[in-house]
Amino acid sequence: MKKKTIAALLIGAIATTSLMGCGSGLGNTSADTSTSPTYIEPEYPASTETYEYPSTSEMAEYPEESGSADYMTEAESYAPSTSADTSSAGNSSADTSSAAYEEAAEADSYANSSSAQSSTTASKESYEESADVYAYNEGYAYSEGCYAYTDPYSNPYCPDYWGYDYYDYGYGYNYGENYQPLIENAFTDAVSSPLSTFGADIDTASYANLRRMINDGYRLSEIPVGSVRTEELVNYFNYDYRMPGQNDTFAVNASIIDCPWNKETKLVNLGIKAKELEDIDDVASNIVFLVDVSGSMDSYDKLPLLQMGLDTLVDDLDENDRVSIVTYASSSDVVIAGVPGDKHTKIKRAINNLTASGSTNGGDGIRSAYKLAEKYFIKDGNNRVIMATDGDLNVGITSVDELEELISDKKENGVFLSVLGFGTGNYNDVTLETLADKGNGNYSYIDCLSEAKKVLVDEFNSTLFTVAKDVKFQIEFNPKYVSEYRLVGYENRQMAAQDFSDDTKDGGEIGSGHAMTIMYEIKMNEAKNDETSALRYQNTDLSEAGALSNEWMMVSVRYKEPTEDESRLITFPISNECYTKTPNCDTLFAAYVAECGMILNDSRYTGNLRITDVSKQVSKLDLDDEYKEEFLELIRNL
Repeated sequence: MKKKTIAALLIGAIATTSLMGCGSGLGNTSADTSTSPTYIEPEYPASTETYEYPSTSEMAEYPEESGSADYMTEAESYAPSTSADTSSAGNSSADTSSAAYEEAAEADSYANSSSAQSSTTASKESYEESADVYAYNEGYAYSEGCYAYTDPYSNPYCPDYWGYDYYDYGYGYNYGENYQPLIENAFTDAVSSPLSTFGADIDTASYANLRRMINDGYRLSEIPVGSVRTEELVNYFNYDYRMPGQNDTFAVNASIIDCPWNKETKLVNLGIKAKELEDIDDVASNIVFLVDVSGSMDSYDKLPLLQMGLDTLVDDLDENDRVSIVTYASSSDVVIAGVPGDKHTKIKRAINNLTASGSTNGGDGIRSAYKLAEKYFIKDGNNRVIMATDGDLNVGITSVDELEELISDKKENGVFLSVLGFGTGNYNDVTLETLADKGNGNYSYIDCLSEAKKVLVDEFNSTLFTVAKDVKFQIEFNPKYVSEYRLVGYENRQMAAQDFSDDTKDGGEIGSGHAMTIMYEIKMNEAKNDETSALRYQNTDLSEAGALSNEWMMVSVRYKEPTEDESRLITFPISNECYTKTPNCDTLFAAYVAECGMILNDSRYTGNLRITDVSKQVSKLDLDDEYKEEFLELIRNL
C-alpha cells in the first residue's frame, strides 16, 4: 500500500532546542535555553513469563538507575526518522496535494483532488436538488468538483465548506447529542496508593468535535458536559518525541516542570513514542468499510462528507489490498466484497452510489463486516473494519452493554476496528467511544474534509497499522519525593492495580510511530523522610531502593504484540534529572492544551485561570505547525 505524509506534520520533527521564545514560557525572547525531554533508557525484567501480581513492597524493588537519562544537548536533539524523510521527499504527489490544499485554504475556497472531482461530479444534480440542506445557489461556488462555501470568516485550517446551514442553529444547541460525564481525577496519597494504572488511549475525536462546536458558535459555557476529554485534546497534536531503540517497542521522553496552573505543584510530562514498522509499504491491507446509510446520515456533514473522505483513502490502495463495503440501515447489505485495492473506479463508484434512508441496525452491520474481514483475512497484514456513523443506533442491538459484548467477542479474531464519527444533533459519542475501546480500535471525529484526509491518508500508518495491543501503563510513585499525585485526563481509562498484570483485561491499541502524552500533577514531599508514617498494622518505611535512589517514579508499560496473547513488560525509571526550569515549546504547549481541557471541564484545580490566560500563554510560544496555530485561533474565539 502506498503511503502519504503531510509535510506540515514533519515540521514538528525539527529539533525543538533550536526554537526561540520557549524557555520558561513567560515570553522570553532571548537566545533559547530550553531543555528537551530526557530520553529514558528502558529496563527489561529478567523474565516476563510470570504474571503474578506483586505486593506494593515488591513493586518498589527496582535496580538502581543506569545513569543514562541525561539531558539532550543541542547536538543530540531529536531529528525526523530516515523513513519519514524518505517518504516526504519521495512522494511528490503528496507534496503537491498538500501545497494545493494550503493555497486553497488561504483563498478560503477548497479545490478538491481530481479523484474527488470524478466521484462527486456525478452527484452534482442531487446536491443541487437538496437546496434546503446545501443551499447550492445561496453562498456556494461549485469548483474543481467540490462545493466551496465562500464565507470569509471560515476557519482557514479546517474550514467548513458545507455552508451557512452549519452555523444557523444558534448558540449552544445540543439536539440530543449523547456524552458520558466524567469525574475528574483527584489527588491521591503516594503512601497509601502508590500505583496509578490505566489503559492506553490515542483517540482524538474529542478535539475535532470541540473544533466543530467552536466553529459552530458555541460559547465556553455551552460546551456539553462530557464532550471534552483532556487527553484527546493533548494527543491530537504532534510532538518531537524521540523514537525507541532498534529493539524496543516504546520510548519514554520525560520532563518535570513547574506546573503552569499551580505554583505549589510540579507537572510530569511523559511522552510515549511507539516504534515505526519497517517496510510498511509492503504490508497488504484487508479493509472493510462499514457505512451507516440510515436516514440520520442524510445530512451534508455526514454521508456526503464520508464519501469524499473515503475517496481520498481509496487513492492510496494497490493491487495487494482487499476492499469490502458493508452498509447498514434497517438491515445490512454487502455492496462489494474482496475487491483488489487498485480497482479504484469500481470502489469509488460503490462508495458514491450510497444513499441514506431507514432506521439503524448497527449490530447487524457489525456482524456482517467482521464476517467479511475474516473471509478475506490477510496473514501478517492489516485487517481492519472502518466504521463510519453518527452512532445513532435505534434498531436491533441498541444498548451500550449489548454493543460492548458484541464487539468484545469480535475483536479476538485478529481484526482491528477504527471508528469515524460524523455529524451533529443526534451524535452519540458514548456509543462510538465504547465500540473503539472494546474493539481494539481508535476513534476519530470527522468535522471537515481536511480532517478526513489527516486521519485516513496523512496519518494512515499510525492510525491503522497496529504495533502493540492491550497496552497498559502503571506508574509507581516514590513517597520520598512525591506526597500526592493526580493523572490529568484518562478518567474513563482507569484500571484496578491488579488488572495491570492480568492479560485478560483490555488495554488500548497503539499504531506505528504513534505518540501518546501522559501528564501527572504532583505535590512534593518536602520532608523527604525515610519513614513515611507510623502505623500499627503495616510497615510503611521506604524500601532501600526508594530511600537511596533519585527516582521519583517508575513507569511500567505492559503490552502484547499484535499476534500474541501474552503480554510483555518494559519499565522506565524517572529521576530528578528530568526536572527542568526551562522546558521546550512542545512540553509547554502540551501543558497549555491540558489547561484548556481542564477549564472546559470546569476543573477545581485551575483556580481563577481563564481561557484568555491560556491563549496568552500559547501566543508566546513558537508554534511549529498549522494545527497548533489553529488551536490558538480556536481558543481565542471561545
